[in-house]
Amino acid sequence: MLLRKTALVLALATAALLASTATATAAPAASTTPLATAAAANPVIVVGGLSGVAVAYEPIAARLRADGYRTFIYQLPGLGLGDIPTSARAFAGYVDQVRASTGAATVDVVAHSEGGLVSRYYLKRLGGTATVGRYVSLGTPQYGTYVANIVAFLGLGSCAGVVACQQMTIGSAFLADLNAGDDTPGAVRYTTIRTLQDELVRPTGNAAVNDGATNVLVQAYCPLRVVGHLGLVLDGTAYTIVRGALVDGPVRPNCLAL
Repeated sequence: MLLRKTALVLALATAALLASTATATAAPAASTTPLATAAAANPVIVVGGLSGVAVAYEPIAARLRADGYRTFIYQLPGLGLGDIPTSARAFAGYVDQVRASTGAATVDVVAHSEGGLVSRYYLKRLGGTATVGRYVSLGTPQYGTYVANIVAFLGLGSCAGVVACQQMTIGSAFLADLNAGDDTPGAVRYTTIRTLQDELVRPTGNAAVNDGATNVLVQAYCPLRVVGHLGLVLDGTAYTIVRGALVDGPVRPNCLAL
């Protein structure tokens, strides 16, 4: 069942990409970030989620590039089906590659879904706070999700044998370790973005973190905005929140952004 859901997510991501790439690349939300400033800013790594192929993140990467950011997309090893700490160690190596290729001392991270857990593990357990300036998560089950719990409850092979699914289950040993102590270590600026219509992160409040992070619920500012789990990387309003976070600006979403 989970593998069918994974296939569905991939299909939806591809369909959303085809439907929105033209809008995302040709008409990104109006920029308030001078291109020269963005070009001199930290490189931005977009970190994919469970079953998230790199091409599915091209729309948000295109918006970032249009705003002048040096942008890279990181596809999780094995599409994120395996052990999250192992993925985090691989991500640490990728961060070092980006820093070496750009000459930047630090990078900023914009991470979707499981990618936010991979990135946060890197920050908290692998010394990543020294190399990351800003962390922005989109629909990440920071404290787990009932979707994973439901699959386990139905007896489908304990998350159908998908290790990352087991680790994203509410109350898992992985999440107990990750969320022990300070949620926001180091001098990194932490922002989480969530939506009430998230189909995969339930309860949606579990996409927020504690200890000084800026936790943004899209509908708290734009109550009529409908944004799903995949929509967080495609939606113009969500992108205006990401863009503000990358310049340490106030939370001022553009509710009409395409």
